[in-house]
Amino acid sequence: MFTKNTYLVKERVGFLKLADVFDIFEADTGQQVAIAIEKPGALIHFLRFLINKQLLPTTVHICATVDSPPILSIRRGFTLLRSRVQVIAGDGRSLGYFKSKVFSLGGGFHVYDNADQLVADIKGDWKGWNFRFLDKDGAELGQVSKKWGGIAKELFTSADNYVIHVNEGQP
Repeated sequence: MFTKNTYLVKERVGFLKLADVFDIFEADTGQQVAIAIEKPGALIHFLRFLINKQLLPTTVHICATVDSPPILSIRRGFTLLRSRVQVIAGDGRSLGYFKSKVFSLGGGFHVYDNADQLVADIKGDWKGWNFRFLDKDGAELGQVSKKWGGIAKELFTSADNYVIHVNEGQP
């Protein structure tokens, strides 16, 4: 399914939405290859009216279609200072996790495998819109960049578009 190096991720625009949905496209062909659906749970939906959603737990399932089982899931628990984001394969196996850095200007994460070994870093720019994936030796593996959606979309919605690029030869 994910055989290309570059993908466009478009957040769906919605009025008073309590959960996010992202469409994932191959950048060169424009063909949709997956969908990412946030499923935070009923209590969390209610709490989002009272508490900033970035502090609350959530799960995002990446699926081939809306009705298909997850290929990959990303789960974050309650967050105060440092968030931990678990990455889970479709069969339920834990693949590793991201842990946010305590002090970082543009945001960033350390990436760990299941044996709690550091395998990569994610470093953000000063605005927190663009990120670079670096292996433990500092070599760049890929990037995630926020794509400008136009003045109307940027002013009147919180929906964003991102380009994910994995460098040639990287798994």
